[in-house]
Amino acid sequence: MSDAAQDRLERQFAFLREIEKLKSVTRATPIHDASRPENSAEHSWTLALYALVLADQAAPGVDALRAIKMLLIHDLVEIDVGDVPIHSGNGAAHGSQAVQVAEAAAATRIFGLLPKDMGDDLHTLWTEFEAAETPTAIFAKSLDRVQPVLLNLQSGGGSWIDYDVTWEQLETRVGSKISRGLPGVWDWVRALIHPWFATRGRG
Repeated sequence: MSDAAQDRLERQFAFLREIEKLKSVTRATPIHDASRPENSAEHSWTLALYALVLADQAAPGVDALRAIKMLLIHDLVEIDVGDVPIHSGNGAAHGSQAVQVAEAAAATRIFGLLPKDMGDDLHTLWTEFEAAETPTAIFAKSLDRVQPVLLNLQSGGGSWIDYDVTWEQLETRVGSKISRGLPGVWDWVRALIHPWFATRGRG
């Protein structure tokens, strides 16, 4: 093996060792049986399957394979930054400028572990997802919002209970994002979850 090939392999495995740390990043949403919090690696894997299964719900122009790639890497920055729950506090921390700056620095560091061509490609993919302007990124972002909703319902309320979430908050913080890329899916999910809030006087 040439020195260049050896260096490339070492950098690839340096990245692969680093991304194992995502399994230690816990999220606010519990897993299906509410026995423990979901971790960010589990979340990313589940979202890749969501993209595969729900590809037929995507708008014209969506590249489902590209969306799967986005979703597999979209939360790698949480290795450095951690998960910032969308319902924590008043919801202002999620997506704040401070978090965006920290995540951008994390992306530079983590993707920089790879050989430059691979690192640049994945960094570009991550940036496209974060901007949520292309049809594929909008689809991927919508999936990123819908999975925790269904997981909270399956687990009996999850982070909705922990953060005392109202129906209005869910519509504003989550529903509007889902409906942007998957309006039909949000209509279906909305009808499924609204009774949970209504029976608790939260919506």
